[in-house]
Amino acid sequence: MRFWSWESTGNAGKSRPWEVGSGLRRGRQMMLLWIILCSSLCLMVDGQMKIPPETAQQWAVSFGKEIAALSSRYSGAKLLQKKFKDTESVVKIEEVDGEELVKKFAEEMEEMLGRKMKSVKKLAEAAEDADLYHEYNETLEFDYYNSMLINTLDEDGNPLKLGGEFPLEENEHFNKLPVNTQQSDIQVPTNVYNKDPDILNGVYMSEALNDIFIDNFQKDPTLTWQYFGSSTGFFRLYPGIQWTPDENGVVTFDCRNRNWYIQAATSPKDVIIVVDVSGSMKGLRLTIAKHTINTILDTLGENDFVNIIAYSDYVRYVEPCFEGMLVQADLDNREHFKLLIEELHVKGEGKVKKAMKESFKILNEATALGQGSLCNQAIMLITDGAMEDFQDVFEEFNWPDRRVRVFTYLIGREMTFAENVKWIACNNKGYYTHISTLADVQENVMEYLHVLSRPMVINHDHDIIWTEAYMDSVLFNSQAQSLLLMTSVAMPVFSKKKETLSHGILLGVVGTDVAVRELMRLAPRYKLGVHGYAFLNTNNGYILSHPELRPLYKEGKTLKPKPNYNSVDLSEVEWEDTEEKLRTSMVKGETGKLSLDVRSSVDKGKRVIFLKNDYFYTIINETPFSLGIVLTRGFGQYIFTGNVSVEEGLHDLLAPDLTIASEWTYCETDIDPAHRKLSQLQAVVRYLTGKEPDLECDEQLLQQTLFDAVVTAPMEAYWTALMLNASGMDEGVETAFLGTRSGLMRFQRYTGIEKRIGKNFLTSSDKANIFTMDHFPVWYRRAVEFPAGQFLYYVPRQDTRAERIIIATTAVTVTVGKKTAVAGGRKNSLLLVNMSAKLRGWWHFDSLMGQSHWAMLTV
Repeated sequence: MRFWSWESTGNAGKSRPWEVGSGLRRGRQMMLLWIILCSSLCLMVDGQMKIPPETAQQWAVSFGKEIAALSSRYSGAKLLQKKFKDTESVVKIEEVDGEELVKKFAEEMEEMLGRKMKSVKKLAEAAEDADLYHEYNETLEFDYYNSMLINTLDEDGNPLKLGGEFPLEENEHFNKLPVNTQQSDIQVPTNVYNKDPDILNGVYMSEALNDIFIDNFQKDPTLTWQYFGSSTGFFRLYPGIQWTPDENGVVTFDCRNRNWYIQAATSPKDVIIVVDVSGSMKGLRLTIAKHTINTILDTLGENDFVNIIAYSDYVRYVEPCFEGMLVQADLDNREHFKLLIEELHVKGEGKVKKAMKESFKILNEATALGQGSLCNQAIMLITDGAMEDFQDVFEEFNWPDRRVRVFTYLIGREMTFAENVKWIACNNKGYYTHISTLADVQENVMEYLHVLSRPMVINHDHDIIWTEAYMDSVLFNSQAQSLLLMTSVAMPVFSKKKETLSHGILLGVVGTDVAVRELMRLAPRYKLGVHGYAFLNTNNGYILSHPELRPLYKEGKTLKPKPNYNSVDLSEVEWEDTEEKLRTSMVKGETGKLSLDVRSSVDKGKRVIFLKNDYFYTIINETPFSLGIVLTRGFGQYIFTGNVSVEEGLHDLLAPDLTIASEWTYCETDIDPAHRKLSQLQAVVRYLTGKEPDLECDEQLLQQTLFDAVVTAPMEAYWTALMLNASGMDEGVETAFLGTRSGLMRFQRYTGIEKRIGKNFLTSSDKANIFTMDHFPVWYRRAVEFPAGQFLYYVPRQDTRAERIIIATTAVTVTVGKKTAVAGGRKNSLLLVNMSAKLRGWWHFDSLMGQSHWAMLTV
């Protein structure tokens, strides 16, 4: 037997739902008898039975009436409709002002992000002051907590040096990772000597940050990781953790390679990479050159622009499509360049003069046209030697202003042409370095960042930067932590010592992480409606957060980030914005409104609904982010509110059949550590009973939740009475449930877990059918697009071929004055009542007739 999905619009029969049970059973027996009798009227044609259309139509009509009556009875929809009818005199229906709402959300986000920036500024000031009063000691000996060595013993059972006892305790705020909130610790990359004098002096100096870390966390308990990345390579992290190496015992993490470090250490830049592919670059030299290019590309970000030119006897672009231009150094382009670099081959004689001319032309043209980063410009020359007379190129294009810095990388052990290569860098405000092995690449490439940061250091330009969204799977081995989307705010730390001030010494970068999920909590779902949502994007057009951003894929049982997950453009998810008006306005940081007709998918893309959406957007001040919210015409435009006493509502809120959305923020439980183990329902109850009066709660959401709890309370008695009915239950009906816009749910299990087909239905693992931060339940979203008062029947999507369930769902309406809350585009507010039941053999009809519209099943 093979099942197909169907839609049904059955209306309830005329029997009272309290009395339908026995009638249903009698009706079912009569119907089966009638089917047997009718089968004798079927015609035999060519040895096959043919059922007349009239007979099939009669079956469909009878079945439609029966399933409609069954749905009405076990869901209790009519009773709930009456209860809401009785409250219409105290209910208010209000229109949602999208422009005011997006402005309010943006201000709250600005305030939250402002607290993070304030914390980072305090760290930067403390680090600079600590360095100012620290005197460098070449012979300094200092034991610090090395995160690789803490709580580890040697063969004799003694603590390792730079290790020792470092208390760790699981912390709810840090996704239950074992941390030490009283102390930071130090991570040093495997390729950096952990007792180098520069490391020891830097670690000793930065000990002063411990008190600032703790003070910041006490003043803003929503802070997550705080850190200082040193230019010498060590990484101070608060709270302290045990760092786990990879399977080879190696820690490749180097804070200087992280996007937050690079963006904070330098200004946006235009970079032309010029690589020698003449015959002398064969073998290991070419391998080193490719690795050098890839490492340079890794130091670039979304605010930078790049191109790569290869030269020998002639000049050619690595990507011909990018000839004569700069392209944004986003992840897609960087990865594309890396693939092309692998295809480079050596041949001919190296003529660097032509390549340098072409590079200067690109950069000068970009400046003249106002393109590129409009900031720093640099040429990276990678070669094993330069023999030509190239001085006239610099005289023509770069002197006397020397606006473009030239960095040179001499590849290989041969030093014959070292002076020429060094001369190029030193006479163009650049930096010369010699790379003889693959191991030299990382440290030598990073030197250019210090040179580009010098103007910032000398001028003390403490620019705060924000990164794109990312998952730091390198930093955290914990699956829960590493798969959190985060953004980082960071700030450079400079030396303020008078004797080195003119040299422009960058000490490092301080920063903190912000979980994007915590930011989006400030745009609560209940204010946006069933199809509404909020989203964030950067000034480069990339998504920071969006319901359609699905950054993970499943490999076996493991979730992994998709390639380029953090460079998804807004136009790729809001694709109905064909003219990119929305994207352009948000990238420019404008405030405005736009309406679009959209097609939205539900039930994992299985079904499509057509909506009219209003988009409201504005910039979040002091950040590169813009916020957008979407309100759907009808359900998103209006919200209804009721009012009951706390005493009355609290009584019904404690009913055993009631839950509220665990991912929503009814009360803020993350501020006080003592509250972090409370569920949202527990926090609400403690707040309303006066046991935790200091909890910060959403009063509007609590008021609506209490109202919904009171109005829906009779459903518990109704459902219980059905179970206790002496005439018994109809076989196959498993669960009755309801949900409201406040995230409240009630449900009644009619069958035990051992007999239930939908064992995971409405459990915490069944994300599609419960209220989450990202969406309303599937049955809720589908019902609001269906005529009010009629049941929608569908088979939920399942990954297995196990026996399936049918879900029946309908909307309950509210009328205020002349305004009736119905499904459609009118003023409405919705509450869903539903039931689930097994697919049973006697429900098998192949028809498109009567009250039910089926594309059912083939046998």
